[in-house]
Amino acid sequence: MKAVRSSAGTTSQAGRGPHLSPLIQGTIGSIMIMLGSFGVGWLASVSPLNRYPLLIAIRTDYWGVVAGTVVLTLGCWILFRAWLRLGQQLAGWPEGSLRTVKKAVWAWSVPMLMALPIFSRDVFAYIGQGRLVAAGQDPYVDGISTMNNWFQLGADITWAEDETPYGPLYLNVEFWVNQLVGTSPDLSVLIFRLVAFTGVILCMVYVPKIAALHKVSGAKATWISVANPLFLISFVASAHNDSLMIGLALAGTYYAATRRGVLGVVLIAASIGVKPITLVLLPFIGLLWAGPDAGWWKKIRYWAYTLLLVFVIMAVIGWANGYGFGWLKVMLGTGTGAVIFAPVGALNALLSGALSTMGVPSDWLLPALKLIGRLASVGLVLLLIFKGKSSHLIQRMALAFSALVVLSPIIQPWYILWLLPFFAITGIRDDWQLLWVYVTTAFFIAF
Repeated sequence: MKAVRSSAGTTSQAGRGPHLSPLIQGTIGSIMIMLGSFGVGWLASVSPLNRYPLLIAIRTDYWGVVAGTVVLTLGCWILFRAWLRLGQQLAGWPEGSLRTVKKAVWAWSVPMLMALPIFSRDVFAYIGQGRLVAAGQDPYVDGISTMNNWFQLGADITWAEDETPYGPLYLNVEFWVNQLVGTSPDLSVLIFRLVAFTGVILCMVYVPKIAALHKVSGAKATWISVANPLFLISFVASAHNDSLMIGLALAGTYYAATRRGVLGVVLIAASIGVKPITLVLLPFIGLLWAGPDAGWWKKIRYWAYTLLLVFVIMAVIGWANGYGFGWLKVMLGTGTGAVIFAPVGALNALLSGALSTMGVPSDWLLPALKLIGRLASVGLVLLLIFKGKSSHLIQRMALAFSALVVLSPIIQPWYILWLLPFFAITGIRDDWQLLWVYVTTAFFIAF
């Protein structure tokens, strides 16, 4: 512990010396994730990579699959340890810490840019939806199974008949990727991953900027959220577009909080255009734009400005690509099934078991719980909009966003990462709050 305290108190050594060790350890972990992905990561069956004998061997032979699994798993936990160690060595967050944390983000991300997709096949669905757009079909109506060869291009069967949950702006991105590289699955994955990494970079830029507005250490906030191994694995290795959604939302929040409201609203509209869930942030963006001393009439006026500007932007995008507001219909009707670690899902599992034991039908239970959860989340969002100090607006926004996620019957690991940056920028204490981050990160990496 003496070495840790000594390094924390040395402001001139934040970018080198003892802090180099976690950077190297994390990079080794990231390289192991990349190497392990070649054995167990997702690969489209029509990918030319399937023709290489060595890759065939490590993906089909028993020893290759076991080795890939072990290397990938160890890499994840080495990266997790390096992240914890970096936070320990930078304790106190002296001058130069932010530079070190950003170096860690870059060093730990670059190897994963070259990995095969792991833990999710959503990136292959982006390819299929890009084909739908290119073919003149409506992804808000048609599933990707309406296109030939869809399964050979790597998409999960879950997407076969489902409408896309993504916004109209991201449909344009999918179309542009299709026009650039056609149906090449490997090049498409690389470009979609670079798009997702753009979101990571946006988060890396704006997390410390918003943290500074709250007098919170930008280095600590960036370490908690952007350098977080779950964040990098989900948004770089898995290439989820959620990173772009959150990066744009953070950028919009920063400009609204610094009274550059038009730019802020445009960026929030872009975030909604990626995934419409960030609609929940709009009332708070209007309040930030109005300013901390705004009266109710001014707040209402700026809410109107915010809503009108977003409506015009989304209408223009919808008119340009021909899909209108189809995304809104899909968003309001989306969500099937439940997972056990979502509170609504856990309650459904518990009560369904009890009802089954008593011989009572339980088909009605999940829809009822979903409705209750949705109404409760709307109620909490409204309460947070109208109640609370103006100085805590972004914190209230984070809580409103959380209500929407936590009271949903399905919580994917990367959904937690929608929330983490917003809590990090308003301050996470070094007590049970930081412990919660550790435990949650470890749980979802294990999951």
